[in-house]
Amino acid sequence: MAPEYALYGYLTYKADVYSFGVVALEIVSGMNNANFRRDENFVCLLDWVLYLQKNGDIMEMVDPRLGSAVNKKEVVRMINVALLCTNQSPALRPAMSTVVSMLEGKTDVEELVTIGDLGITS
Repeated sequence: MAPEYALYGYLTYKADVYSFGVVALEIVSGMNNANFRRDENFVCLLDWVLYLQKNGDIMEMVDPRLGSAVNKKEVVRMINVALLCTNQSPALRPAMSTVVSMLEGKTDVEELVTIGDLGITS
């Protein structure tokens, strides 16, 4: 659930973008966000994925059932797009048309920017 909806009841199309990002992470990881309990340090799937990305271990989150035939470039693209979609700030989430274009490889995946990168604290 998008933070702005969970905290304040604001429901916009950007909440749907957030939800798409969570579902994309669930698909790649093979894990259910609602039942995610990696350990006590991570309260949800997104927390764990952000941790892995920060430490350069993003492929660790990929479902091992996908096997060795998985296209690493496509998986990383999907994960990075999902992370853009799950940005804490709705204003920093892409439009779904942009998401589709990035997933199809028609446009480059934007760089992940967080509100912390902008010097804003919550």
